[in-house]
Amino acid sequence: MPARPHRRPRLSPAALALALLAALPAAPALAADAASADTALIPRSALFGNPERSAAALSPDGRYLSWLAPVKGVMNVWVAPVDDPAQARAVTDDAARGIRNYTWSYRSGTLLYTRDSGGDENFHLYAVDVAKPGAARDLTAYPKTRANLVRLAHRHPDRILVGMNDRDAKWHDLYEVDLASGQRKLVLRNSERFSGYLADGDLKVGRATRAREDGGGELLAADGQGGWKVVDTIPFEDSQTTEYDGYTDDGRTLYMTDSRGRDTAALYALDADGKKTLLLEDARADVGRSLADPSSDRIQAASVYYLRQQWKALDPAIGKDLQWLQRKLGDGDVSVDSRSLDDKTWVVSYGAAEAPGTTYVYRRGGAEPTLTRLFSTRPALDGQPLVPMWPVEIPSRDGKTLVSYLSLPKNADADRDGNPDRPVPLVLFVHGGPWARDYYGYHAYAQWLANRGYASLRVNYRGSTGFGKNFINAGDGEWAGKMHDDLIDAAQWAVKQGVSTKENVAIMGGSYGGYATLVGLTFTPDAFKCGVDIVGPSNLETLLKTIPPYWASIFEQFARRMGDPRTEAGRKQLAERSPITRVDQIDKPLLIGQGANDPRVNQAESDQIVEAMRKKNIPVTYVLFPDEGHGFARPENSMAFTAVAEGFLAQCLGGRAQPIGADFKGSSITVPAGAEGVQGLEAALKTHTQEVKK
Repeated sequence: MPARPHRRPRLSPAALALALLAALPAAPALAADAASADTALIPRSALFGNPERSAAALSPDGRYLSWLAPVKGVMNVWVAPVDDPAQARAVTDDAARGIRNYTWSYRSGTLLYTRDSGGDENFHLYAVDVAKPGAARDLTAYPKTRANLVRLAHRHPDRILVGMNDRDAKWHDLYEVDLASGQRKLVLRNSERFSGYLADGDLKVGRATRAREDGGGELLAADGQGGWKVVDTIPFEDSQTTEYDGYTDDGRTLYMTDSRGRDTAALYALDADGKKTLLLEDARADVGRSLADPSSDRIQAASVYYLRQQWKALDPAIGKDLQWLQRKLGDGDVSVDSRSLDDKTWVVSYGAAEAPGTTYVYRRGGAEPTLTRLFSTRPALDGQPLVPMWPVEIPSRDGKTLVSYLSLPKNADADRDGNPDRPVPLVLFVHGGPWARDYYGYHAYAQWLANRGYASLRVNYRGSTGFGKNFINAGDGEWAGKMHDDLIDAAQWAVKQGVSTKENVAIMGGSYGGYATLVGLTFTPDAFKCGVDIVGPSNLETLLKTIPPYWASIFEQFARRMGDPRTEAGRKQLAERSPITRVDQIDKPLLIGQGANDPRVNQAESDQIVEAMRKKNIPVTYVLFPDEGHGFARPENSMAFTAVAEGFLAQCLGGRAQPIGADFKGSSITVPAGAEGVQGLEAALKTHTQEVKK
């Protein structure tokens, strides 16, 4: 889900679990194991365990390098002198779910990072002085508060702007926080239902954004009399593809991506006099990421992502750097992750489908730039049999183009041309959101599935972002409708292409992808052999009743795109499109994974469909993690669930499975229902429980 997207005879649950597996078509089943038997089995720990190092960044003064790396198995921030990475030391000491997001402030030697509690997404903002590692200060130490970092300013290094919702959970007031003392000062009390703030390099708020009652948006400016006036409006149909990105340091230029009067979102610059200048456009896809000068904040390059990412330099000087890096590193994806304030030193990463990611320090200037390798994100995968990923364009039944990504088992595509030598079982892997998209590149699940003997297909169904407003808006009102038709069309395309056979297709995904899995087994029960649902909603009406309060500004988006729970017609639509209303159509094996603290898709979403299935004696395996939220952040839990899913898919599709072994170690895994449905799961749980008691 966004932050920020059908009667059978009844047997006993245990008997029916065996009956469902036994009833799977035996004659046409594909020998997934035969297709990959001579390919080395990649350990799950190499794919789903902690990266060795990741997310490198430079301090603005260029003195320090930082990255995320484990401390006793938990991801923390490490810092080293830029010229001596071997002297790195951990400067944070999180012992829970780990730190996933951090940034350098402009105050010398001060890092900022966010963390929540147990996956509740009430992220607090912390500051740590790298000279005093471990002594982190919570800058937002207020109950049930979610902090948003609004602006850093290099000319005001000791102050930052932060949004906090401790006064009203729905709306963030704006504060200026002093990094030395931790004291906050109210800048703006959010009595206008603002959804965001735009500030310049002097930390002055020039504009604010607000959602309209019709689901659109508007830009507001101070009216000079203590109030605000609307200076621009965004219609609902452009609300997902038009956005104000931010000011330059001097406050004279405001950047935005805009789809009004067109389909795809183009990049524009608005000057202080209101003049609007087109910087970059593409008829196939929206303008996405941008690269800005670290001092002036002027955009120097931007990218368009259709099948693959393509960068366009707006500043010739930066264009030379990007071209040099691409030639030096290869035809994968090059990313500029961090730049020193003087712009002499960059942190650059490179990755491809078969390469999880390598990080470099790039030094500009001089007769010849230099590129120094810093680290590989997952060195445990070096030399492992990773496979390519193939971007493909799949036609939908009504003429849309579905940009998708296909991965094949190594021995099912011997010449590595993206055309299978033989059909193999297929897992249709559905992205979350739904207002998000799939990309080319290293994908742990795609590599895992290919290594176990399955093809995987990741589809940008209608409603996905990145392909213009018409493609997004085509998904409105189409949950379990045309959005699902796109998935079925993609699976049928794969069968026609010889990737798989229609009897050997599974569906799997998280969040909206979990919902799509439940839809697949309830609305189209003959289309899939089994399904894996990770934190997917089963009841759209209860989903919308329990969304986090700080999503108040985007509620109208849900109501208009899914169904309005405030009207009788809307409630009827939500019920009609909810898998919970068609539970009795499930006759294929189902595995569900859920985090108990999930604020987006509450545990009740999984609980209620599991309970409904049990009442009808329909078997289901339900895996619940008490210390997780929306997805599994702790690698111990990720590996535990993947171990269960691997055994489940092996029973369903016939692929290879690494024994569960020690992959429950350190995990909080519980299985409230259906442990008997996956071979070896009951025994592994018993062993795990005994070890925990020790």
